[in-house]
Amino acid sequence: MSGGLRLIDLFSGAGGFSRGFRDLGYKIILAVDNDRSVAKTYSANYPGSEVLNEDIRSVSCDDIRYVANSTSVDVVIGSPPCESFTAANPNRRRDPLDRLYSDPAGVLVLEFIRIVECVKPRVFVMENVPSLIEGGLKHAIRAEYARAGYGSIFYNILRAEDYGSPSKRTRIFVSNVRIDPPKIGVRRTVWNAIGDLPKPSRDPEIPNHETPPSLSTKKLKKIAKLRFGKALVKYRGSRGRLYPNLIKLDPLKTAPTVLGSSRFIHPYELRLLTVREQARLMSYPDDHVFFGGRDEQYNQVGESVPPVLSSAIAKYLLKYLI
Repeated sequence: MSGGLRLIDLFSGAGGFSRGFRDLGYKIILAVDNDRSVAKTYSANYPGSEVLNEDIRSVSCDDIRYVANSTSVDVVIGSPPCESFTAANPNRRRDPLDRLYSDPAGVLVLEFIRIVECVKPRVFVMENVPSLIEGGLKHAIRAEYARAGYGSIFYNILRAEDYGSPSKRTRIFVSNVRIDPPKIGVRRTVWNAIGDLPKPSRDPEIPNHETPPSLSTKKLKKIAKLRFGKALVKYRGSRGRLYPNLIKLDPLKTAPTVLGSSRFIHPYELRLLTVREQARLMSYPDDHVFFGGRDEQYNQVGESVPPVLSSAIAKYLLKYLI
């Protein structure tokens, strides 16, 4: 459909952001991520794409051109780590500008901008949490992109559930074009997403649907008394705000936001969701396989852009590209 538009994915993770673009015909020429298990996952799901398993800070402009085997790139997408900016992090810097310029993880946003300046794509899209633009960050990021040669910057806030994701997820997509895909008008529920899956087993036909980690007898007794939508535990984030975890999912509602650290309780069974069930809540198709240890797999799912949202973005961007 896209005629082979060439795309690079930075901080690629498991490939959720790439998935919607690839499925619409974009050519993924290169992905960059420093996590070995993530690189294995990406390589398995995108066998025709180059994967650079490196710290982006050590990747030069020449490296990008050499590995991509081209100086022509249409689109750059990516998801720099959000830990420095999210309010769920109890240790984030109090001064918003320090999160961008002093925090070792926050400065990776500047690395994304550096590669964009080097590659000079027709369109770029950088995903993060909405708190990325708190305080003076909005103006600082705009100034950094201006120095990279992009004078018009848009802060597009999109909700994955508006585009068919069975879980809630509000994210900002910073780009050099406005992104406003049409919403689908219906909401998918937890049971829409996972209701047809068989019970997990140790030798499943469905990938990543192995028996999940067990819970203590004490926790199981508490879970048995939990109402739908209630959490077994809560943890403290920035400025003392409490965040729920081990939530018993309501089968008839959209799931809460899936995070790398989050685990959900099955609506009708006294157990955690499997990796595949959490992947279903993020709209991953079953042929998207995750590698690494169990916690790494859960993290890969939770730190993704849902493929249905990336697909909506990819389709919308065609108006600028063809």
